[in-house]
Amino acid sequence: MAAIAPPAPASNPHSGSKRRGVQPLRAGQGHDFLLRRLHSLTGLLPIGAFLVEHIVSNYEAVNGPLAYAQQVKFLNGLPLVRVLEWAFIFIPLAYHALYGVYIGIRGRSNVNVYPWAGNWGYYAQRITGYIAFVYICYHLYSQRFSGVSLPEHPGAAFHKVQMELQHPLILSAYVIAMVATCWHFAYGIWLFAAKWGITPGNVARKRFGYVCAAVGSGLCVLGLIGMFAFLNPKYANAPDDVMPEQPAGIVLPAPNVAPAGSTNPSQPGEVR
Repeated sequence: MAAIAPPAPASNPHSGSKRRGVQPLRAGQGHDFLLRRLHSLTGLLPIGAFLVEHIVSNYEAVNGPLAYAQQVKFLNGLPLVRVLEWAFIFIPLAYHALYGVYIGIRGRSNVNVYPWAGNWGYYAQRITGYIAFVYICYHLYSQRFSGVSLPEHPGAAFHKVQMELQHPLILSAYVIAMVATCWHFAYGIWLFAAKWGITPGNVARKRFGYVCAAVGSGLCVLGLIGMFAFLNPKYANAPDDVMPEQPAGIVLPAPNVAPAGSTNPSQPGEVR
């Protein structure tokens, strides 16, 4: 008669034995998950909102140098504009760009092995991110931190952009950057909705993809129209500053008005 083998002793989870392999990173655990979620969020708010505002504001150039200057003056006259600029534009933009480069360097493209739409989207998102990063750095340097300071001289904004876009190479780079940035933003919206569970399922993601494509295409067309408005022959050779400041020290005298009921011809301002 065969003897029954005794059952194997249950493993003690507190026994000091090491488990083999690496435990998977669950959602909500680890710094990488938090940093990636923050990267995804900043791409939509506030950077995406600023991109939309920037394209819409630049579209005002179709109405001429003065209208564009008034738009620049309005934006730079907002309360606490410098605090808002750093807190909601420069700092989130720096984080999103630098961490995006970090993600892109660590990632590996496999479109040559698996040429699926998702892989091509990932590859294009990474390339357009690099283009947008270089473009934004150059654009900030040339228009914000060098030459005429537009916050103090908004009337010079149209002429400054116009002079830059007259160079064919720079104009070509701006067109490429506009297309790449709008594509990057539109696909980023699609990724945000998929990652955050807003569009569960392939059907919802496919339908939302059409919405994102329409948004990106509309922004791109709007941005290109505003860009080429600076080269409109109607506004050729725009003045250096359409809002020249009043020279310091000039104070217009107040009109001399005689008091009511006065009959003294020597009163100042009285017509004799």
